[in-house]
Amino acid sequence: MRRDSITAGTALAAGALAAGALALAPAAHAVTPPTATISADCGSFGSGRGTLTATQSGTAVTFTVTSSAITAPISLGKDTVTSTLTLVKAGGGTVAFTGKANPAMAAGAPVEVGPLRGTVAPGDRLEARGGSLRLTAFGLTATCTATGPQSPGPFVFD
Repeated sequence: MRRDSITAGTALAAGALAAGALALAPAAHAVTPPTATISADCGSFGSGRGTLTATQSGTAVTFTVTSSAITAPISLGKDTVTSTLTLVKAGGGTVAFTGKANPAMAAGAPVEVGPLRGTVAPGDRLEARGGSLRLTAFGLTATCTATGPQSPGPFVFD
């Protein structure tokens, strides 16, 4: 057997293995829409519009919440805010996404928390209306309640 036919055969076998691995790789999952805007009332901590950004990997989902209308009441260090985002399922019930992740924030700075982690089932439709965001730092708790539907509509998960 010639050397170049062995090399060609090895290359073909490696290519077939790579193609097979790609065919068996899990399909990418996507949440639609990836971002939504909500209006929320956080009592004495502020009220206004915020943005929810979702990322899905299989049944695992993370959310990041940002708002320039809702501000930090005091200076907050990195990863000092415990947060729970509760969203309402279309068929009833709720799903909670939790975490203790945030950038450092100066007093009066826009609030940003996340990633907040949770799980979903394929086909779940989640809405902020009727849900809440609870933020706790240094023994202070702020609860923000959505005051209307999110735009552009519920999050739908693959």
